[in-house]
Amino acid sequence: MKKVLFVCSRDRLRSPTAEAVFSGRADLELASAGTNHDAETPLTQDLVEWADVIFVMEKSHKAKVQHRFRASLKGRRVVCLDVPDNYQFMDPELVRILEAKVGRHLPVV
Repeated sequence: MKKVLFVCSRDRLRSPTAEAVFSGRADLELASAGTNHDAETPLTQDLVEWADVIFVMEKSHKAKVQHRFRASLKGRRVVCLDVPDNYQFMDPELVRILEAKVGRHLPVV
């Protein structure tokens, strides 16, 4: 089972949406977190080490992850989705973007 971590700033809109969108996949174990200290679930070393692949929403998130958790990233892919903070939770356009961008990095079921 592939462990997938979605990361945005506050873990309130984009990454929880991504987690919800892919929650029906039996081949995936999912989590989400935020890079900000006030995130619903702040990103931790344990979460980074748990994940096989980490999807970040913006380049700034990728930079923060690489800076804070460099030693824990060995063997883990960090993929930037380039999804701006312009969407509400489960916004249909956000769902479409996530399905298209994340889908190409996950195995077909």
